[in-house]
Amino acid sequence: MPTTTSQFLNGVPELLVLRLLRDREMYGYELVEAIRAASNDKLTFAEGVIYPVLHALERDGALSTRRQTVNGRSRVYYSVTPTGKDRFDALLAHWQRVHSTIATIVETPRHA
Repeated sequence: MPTTTSQFLNGVPELLVLRLLRDREMYGYELVEAIRAASNDKLTFAEGVIYPVLHALERDGALSTRRQTVNGRSRVYYSVTPTGKDRFDALLAHWQRVHSTIATIVETPRHA
């Protein structure tokens, strides 16, 4: 069953967008599909989730854009800036700490 946005997943789309754009530039719908494919259909985020993340990251200087016409359609391609690379590194470190902490709590036997 695919996971969609929830309070628990807050911040995950930003992390994934920055990670995938480190490999190559993409346009919005392409990112939606790339997240779905990279997660083997376990994570799905609608365009209504991804586009606000893209716009916020661009506003913050983490992404740059370029417009290109493809088959008569204008597309905005996003790529990570040095600021975006730093932001990704900080987000990744945060998520690794969260994961480690949760794993410790879940895996450590507790005695009453």
